[in-house]
Amino acid sequence: MEEMITPYELPEIKDHSFFFIDQRIATHIEAKLHKHDAWELYHVIHGHGNRIAGDTLQPFSAGDVVLIPPSMHHYWQYAPTSADNDGCIHYLMVAFSHSLITRCIEVFPELRNRLTSLTFPVNALKYGLESSRVICKMLSQMNDMDDLGRLSAMFRLLPVIFNSSDHILAGKPMQIERDVRRMQQICAYVMAHYVHTITLNEIASEVGMNRSAFCSYFKRCKKMTFSQFVTQYRLNTACELLKHSQKQVSEICFAVGFNDVPHFNRVFKELQGMTPKEYRKRNI
Repeated sequence: MEEMITPYELPEIKDHSFFFIDQRIATHIEAKLHKHDAWELYHVIHGHGNRIAGDTLQPFSAGDVVLIPPSMHHYWQYAPTSADNDGCIHYLMVAFSHSLITRCIEVFPELRNRLTSLTFPVNALKYGLESSRVICKMLSQMNDMDDLGRLSAMFRLLPVIFNSSDHILAGKPMQIERDVRRMQQICAYVMAHYVHTITLNEIASEVGMNRSAFCSYFKRCKKMTFSQFVTQYRLNTACELLKHSQKQVSEICFAVGFNDVPHFNRVFKELQGMTPKEYRKRNI
């Protein structure tokens, strides 16, 4: 698993204080599980898939805006079928060092007044609809600006992303490096094998533990059983397929690892509060 977590250096841009990119690339080119010493503000324009951030595995889709803290392992895994007609996905991303914030606070009283009493988040955050709308607009405007215009826009962007209360948890850092590697190995295994039955013996063996120790470890780290985790991941994937594909409910049931349509419908309604067909109608 060591080789799966890649220290990643953002491209150095001469005479710039932060990194901004409007990226359209093929899904297989996107960086694998990695970390870097910078805040990352990421806006998905086209594409969907699954994201690892710290200890958390979540689906993502177009329109999502996420803030990932420095040194947190993360991976945006785009579904190949979510690419556009040119085979590309599309996102906007701003990455900036924490020292940029502290230097600006020292130099500019106007920014200091907005940020000086702030406690910076240690968790990855996914912004809600209203904050996402504001941030998306600001990032899109930055895309059409020259360097000085982007710097001015950055001064306006920082208070928005750090003062917003309109967000949910998208990932927690894991303090113990061994646990980081182990939990991300578990997430990667689930992402690769969720279509099939994953036994406790298989996943325990994958991470070098016996079954009993694995169950205790996983419950301690995730506050749920491994079976609950896999079920939730399958349902999250099913939700994305219901929103982004024309597959029948029965097809989706088997595509995400359930072997019985009535059972799938029952579990889906129990955890989502509605049937798969109702969910699709509400999200079309």
